[in-house]
Amino acid sequence: QIQLRESGGGSTPAGGSLRVTCSASGYIYETYCIGWFRQAPGKAREGVADIDTDGTTHYTDAVKGRFTISRDNAKHTLELQLNSLEPEDTAVYYCASKNPGSWCNTVNPLQEREYKYWGKGTQVTVSS
Repeated sequence: QIQLRESGGGSTPAGGSLRVTCSASGYIYETYCIGWFRQAPGKAREGVADIDTDGTTHYTDAVKGRFTISRDNAKHTLELQLNSLEPEDTAVYYCASKNPGSWCNTVNPLQEREYKYWGKGTQVTVSS
């Protein structure tokens, strides 16, 4: 059974940095697309970044140059380094994975419906 569990996050003033981590379990193979989504209060959930087994990454425009996604395939862990945080980054951050054996969508990345496994989320709060 595939399970995802987020940790990290927290609170910081604008301009600060945080890190969120996802621990994945239940995978037999290392090939799968995994990424981060977020949901701000009163808004729909949106894709933030994803990463393929070969290290190929995709970012939503709002976080390019500020956030960095990385993964450790052997340990089945995923990290998101959040730098230069803005109040608009305040949200619950979710780790999500596609089915094992699935690559990330390179044409239209971060399509929520393509991700089958989800963590429960971790809160990131940025104060102005």
